[in-house]
Amino acid sequence: MLSVALARLSLSVPKLAPSLTTQCRSIFIQSNPKLFKSTPCLMAEPLKKKKRIDPAVLRAREERKKKKIEKQIRRLEKNSRQLKPIDELEIPPAVFDTLKQRAREPTVISHEEMEERALLLKEWSLYKMKERMNDVQLLDKMIISQQKAMDELRLESEELYQEALAMDLNVMPFTIKGPVHTPPIVNYDSPDGDYTNITKDWFQPLFVKQ
Repeated sequence: MLSVALARLSLSVPKLAPSLTTQCRSIFIQSNPKLFKSTPCLMAEPLKKKKRIDPAVLRAREERKKKKIEKQIRRLEKNSRQLKPIDELEIPPAVFDTLKQRAREPTVISHEEMEERALLLKEWSLYKMKERMNDVQLLDKMIISQQKAMDELRLESEELYQEALAMDLNVMPFTIKGPVHTPPIVNYDSPDGDYTNITKDWFQPLFVKQ
């Protein structure tokens, strides 16, 4: 029945241009096969009524929050003078359990042993002093011989003397390669410098969400 009525209604309305439409009770009628369009359905619901909370309950909540914050502040003030712990310097708990096994009794040194060590120390000191004196005397002899040679060269030629005093620039970029503490590793792949940050966060927030 609805289709028949719409068909009669469409016949009674004069034909318009394809771009023109006629609105009749929220029904859009056109001359093309799309006879009508319905308006979008707007869904809505009434606003929720706000619940009324007892002021005493609100005050109790505020008091609980205030006490919790004050407790955290007191705890932070109590631990304010404590230094940040360093894991590398702390003794593992397993070591405390074996302290008695690790403890060593002090070694008792006899009087003869102490005298022998003192004599060895004196002999070693005397040997190093003589070695140092020999090195100093050798350096003095070399400096005196060098100065004597330079004086003789100056008497022979002033130009050669000045050239001998001039700085040799070829000596400055001196490089040498010798043995090292450990031999090089064959086919060693050098790392790119990546690292993993394992630093602990020692700062605790004051406000903790429940």
